[in-house]
Amino acid sequence: MHRVIIISNSPERIEAHLEENLYEVTETVGSTDGIDRILSPPDCFVVDYDQYDAKLLRKLCKSFPLTPSILITKKQVSLARRPLVERIRKPDGRRISQAMARLLFFRDLLIQNETLQEELLFVRWLNDIHREINQLTMATDDIERILTSIMERVRKRLKNDAYAVFLRDPESDSYMVAAFSGKRRRVIRDLRVPFAEGIAGWVAAKDSPLLLESIRNDSRLRTEAPLHRELRTSSLAAIPIKGKSSTIGVLEIINRQGSRVLGEEDMEILQKVVEPLSVAVEKMILQQKMAELAITDDLTKLFNTRYLQRTLDVEIERCNRYNTSISLIFMDLDYFKHVNDRYGHLVGSKVLVEIGQLLLNRLRAVDIVARYGGDEFVIVLPQTSAQYAKMIAERLRKSIAEQVFLKEEGLNIRVTASFGVASYPDRAKSKEDLLKLADEAMYRVKYRTRNSVYAII
Repeated sequence: MHRVIIISNSPERIEAHLEENLYEVTETVGSTDGIDRILSPPDCFVVDYDQYDAKLLRKLCKSFPLTPSILITKKQVSLARRPLVERIRKPDGRRISQAMARLLFFRDLLIQNETLQEELLFVRWLNDIHREINQLTMATDDIERILTSIMERVRKRLKNDAYAVFLRDPESDSYMVAAFSGKRRRVIRDLRVPFAEGIAGWVAAKDSPLLLESIRNDSRLRTEAPLHRELRTSSLAAIPIKGKSSTIGVLEIINRQGSRVLGEEDMEILQKVVEPLSVAVEKMILQQKMAELAITDDLTKLFNTRYLQRTLDVEIERCNRYNTSISLIFMDLDYFKHVNDRYGHLVGSKVLVEIGQLLLNRLRAVDIVARYGGDEFVIVLPQTSAQYAKMIAERLRKSIAEQVFLKEEGLNIRVTASFGVASYPDRAKSKEDLLKLADEAMYRVKYRTRNSVYAII
């Protein structure tokens, strides 16, 4: 039975022609303004059009574009571009029934066509996402740039307010913010969400999507509080980014108070996006690991000699171009064999790791620290004179001598170190000469006093 709304000042004229077993008249409307009060569209409008003008038809088609309308009128009516409107000169049950059947058939075709058009546009959009991911992964190794570019596309598609992408830090087994739509504040960059904590940690631990229509009173938000304060989160959808063997990240999309509440349709779109994105992210992580392995020391995670040689080539070229200087510090731990003999090589390795971190914490961001081999370290100081490099070496020497290593393990190990300093182009005339002079300066200390600094000035 079709639901019908009659628009007429005298609806009984039309009702008489509607067979009760075929139609249910749910409402009657007597004026153009009455259209605004219709809450639920019927299957069809039947309009006594002789009582109205074109204004009513325009309003009807605008308010209910997918609801058929049958106009009962003797007027000539232009129905161009109105496939869901049909004119009948005289009210007749058979003609009304046939017209309604035709219009409902056309309506179903239009709905199917609109659905197919939407699906086609979504497939094209998804293909564009795939294409952009492939192009970006070939053009850059910057994960943040790739994530930001793709998530901006997603944000525009879903019309959501913000997003955040967490990636797993394997060393701490926590999740860090790799990209988000907000100011790059340090408190956000430094945010770490432990596994199974917070929204990201929960989604990663459960390996399952999460939809929060409201974050109010959700205790999991406390761990991510700085991020969600910045993004003014009200509703949230989160989905895991799955690698081959584990969850490598979590994607969150966010809407603020006053925006629409995120729902299942958003989750379905995210699921389609996250599949190609996870492949790209895992590939980028693997590439970064391979690059790091090529230039970092396995134990201390400091740079290795390969990277040291490359850095010296670049810095010496810069010195030649801009008439600046570069200094090199060679550092060797004193009697470190005694530590290995007394506590074992595993403990000795832990001491080397702590020393590496101490050096990094005491130096500038532009300085390069490399493990040269065994218990030897080399420090590159760009745009630094030999006199100033000697002062830096002395400061490092005191820091190491005063530091108690492996205190938390109850071992309280103390060590000292010998330092040699040389500078280019003040004394050294080439990269090889710089390395040789700094090494010789360090051995002068090693064979005399130890726990001291010698600079070739």
